[in-house]
Amino acid sequence: MQDLGNAINESLSDSERIAEAIGEIKRAGYDVFLVLEATIGFNKREEGEDASSDDAGLSEPQEIGATGRVRFTTQDQRFLKALRIAVDEEV
Repeated sequence: MQDLGNAINESLSDSERIAEAIGEIKRAGYDVFLVLEATIGFNKREEGEDASSDDAGLSEPQEIGATGRVRFTTQDQRFLKALRIAVDEEV
């Protein structure tokens, strides 16, 4: 399990795309704190159980939509604008 955590950490640390995004945020005048949390579950397979049997109970993918609304503060809007993220406001 520790090896998996180290591999994930190394891949994030070595990511040019992540480094560029963090650099862009810093150039916009912000400090960056990146905290990621991952939950990884393990289940011991029974002897003789095929790995392919795990997919047997899966159904077709379904699209899930949200009907809620999000309100952004002025600070939120400035931050998103600094990241060049446009937020369409409902009229």
